[in-house]
Amino acid sequence: MEVVTQLNCTIWDSILEQTKVAQEQGSDPFLWSIQVSSNLSSFGISLPSLELAIHLVSHICWENNVPIAWKFLEKALTLKIVPPFLVLGLLSTRVIPYRRSCPAAFRLYMELLKRHCFSLKENTNLPNYQKTMTMLDKVLHLSQKFSLQANEASDLLVLYIFSIAWQLVDATLDDEGLLQLTEHEPKWPVKPQDDMDVDCHNMYEEKKKEYQERLQIINTAMSIELILIGQFLQNKVTSRILYLARENMCTHWESFIQRMQLLVENSSALRNSKSITPEVLTQLISDTHKIKSQNFQASLLKEFHLVVQSRPLVHSAGLCLGTSRSGLWLPLDMLLEDAMDGSQVNATSAVEIITGLVKSLQAISATSWHEIFLGLWMAALRLVQRERDPIEGPVPRLDTRLSMLLSITTLVVADLVEEEESVITNELEYGLASKRNVPGKRRMALIFSLQNIHDYQSLLTPPQSVIPAANQAAAKAMMFISGINVSSTYFECISTMDMPINCSGNLHHLIVEACIARNLLDTSAYFWPGYVNGRINQLPHNVPTQVPGWSSFMKGASLTPVMVNALVSTPASSFTEIEKVFEIAVNGSNDEKIAAATILCGASLIRGWNIQEHTVYFITRLLSPRVPVDYSERENHLISYAPVLNVLLVGIAPVDCVQIFSLHGLVPQLAGSVMTICEVFGSCVPTGEEISAHVVFSNAFALLLKLWRFNHPPIEYGVGDVPPVGSQLTPEYLLLVRNSHLVSSGNFLKDPNRRRLAQVASSSSPKPIFVDSFPKLKVWYRQHLACIASPLTGLVNGTPVHHNVDTLLSMMFRKIGRGNQSVTIVTSGSSSSSGPGSEDRYLRPKLPAWDILEAVPFVADAALTACAHGRLSPRELCTGLKDLADYLPATLATIVSYFSAEVTRGVWKSVFMNGTDWPSPAANLSNVEEQIKKILAATGVDVPSLAAGICTPASLPLPLAAFVSLTITYKLDKASQRFLDLAGPALESLAAGCPWPCMPIVASLWTQKAKRWSDFLVFSASRTVFLHSNDAVIQLLRSCFSTTVGLNTSCCISSNGGIGALLGHGFGSHFNGEISPVAPGILYLRVYRSIRDIMFLREEIVSLLMQTVEDIVQVSHPKDMSQKLKKSKYGSVSLAAALTKVKLAASLGASVIFLTGGLGLVQSLIKETLPSWFMSIHRSEQEGVKVGIGLLPMLRGYALAYLAALCGAFIWGIDTSSGAASKRRPKILGCHMEFLASALEGKISLGCDLATWHAYVSGFLSLMVRSTPSWICELDVELLRRLCTGLRRWNEEELALALLGVGGVGTMGSAAEMVIETSF
Repeated sequence: MEVVTQLNCTIWDSILEQTKVAQEQGSDPFLWSIQVSSNLSSFGISLPSLELAIHLVSHICWENNVPIAWKFLEKALTLKIVPPFLVLGLLSTRVIPYRRSCPAAFRLYMELLKRHCFSLKENTNLPNYQKTMTMLDKVLHLSQKFSLQANEASDLLVLYIFSIAWQLVDATLDDEGLLQLTEHEPKWPVKPQDDMDVDCHNMYEEKKKEYQERLQIINTAMSIELILIGQFLQNKVTSRILYLARENMCTHWESFIQRMQLLVENSSALRNSKSITPEVLTQLISDTHKIKSQNFQASLLKEFHLVVQSRPLVHSAGLCLGTSRSGLWLPLDMLLEDAMDGSQVNATSAVEIITGLVKSLQAISATSWHEIFLGLWMAALRLVQRERDPIEGPVPRLDTRLSMLLSITTLVVADLVEEEESVITNELEYGLASKRNVPGKRRMALIFSLQNIHDYQSLLTPPQSVIPAANQAAAKAMMFISGINVSSTYFECISTMDMPINCSGNLHHLIVEACIARNLLDTSAYFWPGYVNGRINQLPHNVPTQVPGWSSFMKGASLTPVMVNALVSTPASSFTEIEKVFEIAVNGSNDEKIAAATILCGASLIRGWNIQEHTVYFITRLLSPRVPVDYSERENHLISYAPVLNVLLVGIAPVDCVQIFSLHGLVPQLAGSVMTICEVFGSCVPTGEEISAHVVFSNAFALLLKLWRFNHPPIEYGVGDVPPVGSQLTPEYLLLVRNSHLVSSGNFLKDPNRRRLAQVASSSSPKPIFVDSFPKLKVWYRQHLACIASPLTGLVNGTPVHHNVDTLLSMMFRKIGRGNQSVTIVTSGSSSSSGPGSEDRYLRPKLPAWDILEAVPFVADAALTACAHGRLSPRELCTGLKDLADYLPATLATIVSYFSAEVTRGVWKSVFMNGTDWPSPAANLSNVEEQIKKILAATGVDVPSLAAGICTPASLPLPLAAFVSLTITYKLDKASQRFLDLAGPALESLAAGCPWPCMPIVASLWTQKAKRWSDFLVFSASRTVFLHSNDAVIQLLRSCFSTTVGLNTSCCISSNGGIGALLGHGFGSHFNGEISPVAPGILYLRVYRSIRDIMFLREEIVSLLMQTVEDIVQVSHPKDMSQKLKKSKYGSVSLAAALTKVKLAASLGASVIFLTGGLGLVQSLIKETLPSWFMSIHRSEQEGVKVGIGLLPMLRGYALAYLAALCGAFIWGIDTSSGAASKRRPKILGCHMEFLASALEGKISLGCDLATWHAYVSGFLSLMVRSTPSWICELDVELLRRLCTGLRRWNEEELALALLGVGGVGTMGSAAEMVIETSF
């Protein structure tokens, strides 16, 4: 080894001596280079030589810093005797720190950069390239500086180019005295790091100080121009190399850009430059100056993206009639309308769902935040206008829609603004988690969108019930701009009618007030043009100084009955007010607690839009009161809270209130609190107290059952490889979600909505809750599932359950037993109860509620069996069941459970609804049937089985007949409403599962009972048609597609297409004395939850989308225009219109799949359906459809690409913070990408048109690159390389490069190789 080392030293000593001699003799650099090359070859050293590069740079710096030495070095670079990359890297560490003392050397270094740094293709093909880059890594410490494990030469090349640019920027900043303004120290030295005195001026005989200073100024200017004009940011190759650094080293790039921005803002050399301006530099470093990856070869794809990004929303019709740009926000309208379905609550906050959808639409559509905010506000306004006068029935009404507009939508916007303005610093990088506020573009976009809303007066007209609140908001703004300072007391004392000037307000004023309350705006909004009608000079006289209301309450007034009524009827206007009520509910006297609970459940819950999130949180916390510190009683502490708990349970029982809790994401937390109440009060024996345990339990139990789909079978059709849909709202699932909020509370969460939910979960109960925590509830729940799964068994003589069954039967049918003849009631397999008895025996038993519920299935079975065998008349059966439900209203749920199970088993005979034994529907059955036909016909659905009419006499299965007869015995009053709200959906589900025409018969019976509910009942009956016929579902969807794109000439709503045609005005208002036509979208949104097998929708949606695209092309480009289109490259105007409709149709398809099947259906579509479709031969290929020439196949491909991208974005989110669903994304997306890669490689045979395939692949991948780059980072590196290879065969190099560029550090090197190879 020593011999080898000595030999090497001898070689390099000889070379350096040869160089010095040539230097002294002034030899020709070319001759010198030939001699050196020859000597190295004789020693067996391959060229270019890394060792020679090191020795030559050391030779020059600094003992031989003379012109001839630099010429030798330049010639060695030119002839590739030394590797240019290594020489430039070595020089950067030597020359840049001494650029002030050696300005000529720095100038020469930059000249060498200009000549040799940009010849990347030539230099990467040199021998010893890998060794060169490895040596560069050691010299510049690239891997260490950028915190990357880069071993491949192409990876190191990206770091090398980035490092050279970085060093030049730091040097320029230092020269202009700006470096100290940067947040971080330079990565490489820009000043001498030792005390070595380098006197370059004597060597060059530069004796004039003026010359030195002038050269330094020239160098600084040249450095800037080298960064910019010298091709680093403008050269095709190096700019794309830096693009790769930006995409994959975000933290370092951000620091680099901060340095560049300092140059833009402060550099005098830049301002004085004749070659570059600060504006040009700003454009070069901006986020929008990316690799031009959207300039793909296919001209139609360019047009596709232009349509995505063009025609602003602000010029589109507010009602969205027609397929305008505004129609692209259709998923928002459908999601908001879907949330109004009272038959289903959601365990996930509407804020979270809408926020994710908004971000997905913004990314996929590549639109501005101003436009997406405006689209969101308009969708919420349309939601309110769609049901200004909603139909009567047990469904959410206007209050829920207003909450969506003024509370939920405002919270969504607030969270999006906070997300941008709150920058969370990476704890690993900076050593702590800090938070700093930065100016946000989203807040400004919000302001502009709110100002634009004023132009849509048709959407801003307030419903009648909201006019007073809107007028008060307008009056408040008018007084403010008039300089009149009045307190809220003033508005409590007067009406806006008393104002001396018109103070008519609208929904715009309420939206602005909601934003001000959440610190999104300030009072400067009052000065917006046209916001108020003028100013006032004086206030009305003779105004009372004090009335009962929030102002007097805040001043200390006591909660008298008059005060309580005032606070219940008027919503609180601030958090302080509602917080004081909550404090009284916690710490006040018993009467004060009840009064406070009543106030919280009043107008502040329903119409307190500015503080609604706080109100629902306070109510939820009150339902889980903490154990007092000094509590020593033996009974559970909740018993003493019974009056307050009952007020809360009754107060939040209405449908609108339950939906408001659902919108705010509090269903899981509410379920956990109510389960605790049920467990405690259901175990208590009722006493003679006014608020008995039975009352509290029944109210709590009825509320609990509304929070999960208890009236649906627990085992439904599974979707793909995810759990069955029915499992998503079981008690276990609700508690699991609730516990996840609790776990999250220990972490610092970026998501404001999740922080809110975590705070509520931890404050209510800091420990996890499981079903096992409630043994009594668990027993009932298991019995409920067993009752549905199999016939009723298990009642044993002599057991407590058997005794309770006898007791309850005796109570229910005591009048029969005291008659002249004895009636025996036999339970399933078992007991009997007969004969007369003493009056005391038939008094209502004192049993705990859980014991009663355990016996009810057997009681119902015995009663139904007796009726079937003639031992009980139908009237006696219904009377007995009603007595049981009156005794314990919670039994209604178990009766529903039992009857539902028995109907599905089909073992009970049908009974004739003849008006004698059972109520008759004959009075209006034919009318109901006709209205059902009209509803279906209006949406383009033709069901032949309805044409024959309903046979008479009408009949129903015995359990259904008993249940409907039971429900119509209830009065339609407030006391019964909460139990009818429970029984109603169950009755509908029960009747819908029976053969047609059971549901029309039920609707007819209930229409006789509640005529004002007739529209709702008829509409509900029409929905069941789709449960029995998949063909009807397909017809309805076909109508949705054709109506949306404006191709449905038979639609009664609108022929212009768009959101207005799809969703119309909702349903309920009458038209010429009859129920008005229902838009197909509304009907589908109220139908799809009843579809048991949703898997068939995958193929049908794709098929309908393809048919719709064909229809669009036929209408937009008829056959006689084919040649004209061919010559005009499809015709820009007609093509743009067609593309807009195609996107709209794909958007509708994605919305339907997302809402109907969620995660499972979307993943099955991407993993199975789309690959199968591409491999199949379709009708158009078989028949040779020639409409639109090659336009149709390409539009089909783009439609499928948009469908797939939207579906994935909706369900997975666009980033890595989208919850549990995003964790399944890499697997499913990886399978789909594997299919694409295999097909591109020819391993899979395709049956579709190749133009369709090309358009789909390029369209889908380009949408991923532009909108969801985080998806690509999760894919296998080798898989991405295979995709890029296939794309390059199509000459799609730009797309291939873009795909690799955002694929993460693993693909960065491959992308760099492609950049260099193709010399973009």
